[in-house]
Amino acid sequence: MTRRRKQLPIAFQGEPGAFSQEAARRLLGPDVEVLPCVRFEDVFRTLQKGGVEGAVVPIENTLAGSVHENYDHLQNFDFPIVAETSVRIVHNLIAPPGVPFASIKRVFSHPVALNQCLNFFTQHPGVEKVSFYDTAGSVKMIMEERPQDAGAIASAVASEIYGARILRRSIEDDRQNFTRFFLLRSPEYARRFPIRSDGPWKTSLVFTTRNVPGALFRALSAFALRDLSLTKIESRPLRGKPYEYLFYVDLLGNVDAPNVQNALNHLRELADYLRVLGCYPKGA
Repeated sequence: MTRRRKQLPIAFQGEPGAFSQEAARRLLGPDVEVLPCVRFEDVFRTLQKGGVEGAVVPIENTLAGSVHENYDHLQNFDFPIVAETSVRIVHNLIAPPGVPFASIKRVFSHPVALNQCLNFFTQHPGVEKVSFYDTAGSVKMIMEERPQDAGAIASAVASEIYGARILRRSIEDDRQNFTRFFLLRSPEYARRFPIRSDGPWKTSLVFTTRNVPGALFRALSAFALRDLSLTKIESRPLRGKPYEYLFYVDLLGNVDAPNVQNALNHLRELADYLRVLGCYPKGA
């Protein structure tokens, strides 16, 4: 009889019911155990200590853009990206049971969520936006404090977890609102339990170049010359070197493919620094 491997939880930032928890379910199944953390840095440090099996972090939103803090953490911590997924962000107006829509004068949520529901607030000028640290956390707060004039904006999962009631569904301004998430593992765990896929792959990397004319053009030509498609380019300041930058790139292709290997070898000749952050199946 084969003994089933005991699984540790997956760390994410936010309260139970956050969109990161939904991403964890998509990546690892509906029964995945999770460990909520207060800050993104706490997620990475928890994974560093070995108390969790992996971590799920948002990396970009189609409306709000990149999550710059997590790009910096990817560079500062040595955790390979092993999978990705995208979650459509559906914002709901949520209140404690018994609180009618007509009584709502304040709505709590994360600032990004509030700003993605501006049409709702324009249509209801008597409702005040109140910033809170987390979408699901705002639902938890109103269920604990039970204000009779306040609601929250969060996911339907958060409403279910805390026993709240959805007053208005899908109040986001733009239905094409998606957040992309990475699944991270420790290097040892990623080697022991590799993810396999017959579909297309992506490779993420970070590099720096000398601050001279044409340096970035020549670096990116390593991919263009081999017909590799880049799906994301992001720059972040390089600490200790004002006005110099780290360049993050996502490309379509497996790191073991000959054309990707040739591109990386070419880039190593041009870059001052190069690190592959992960190779993983392309998410839907």
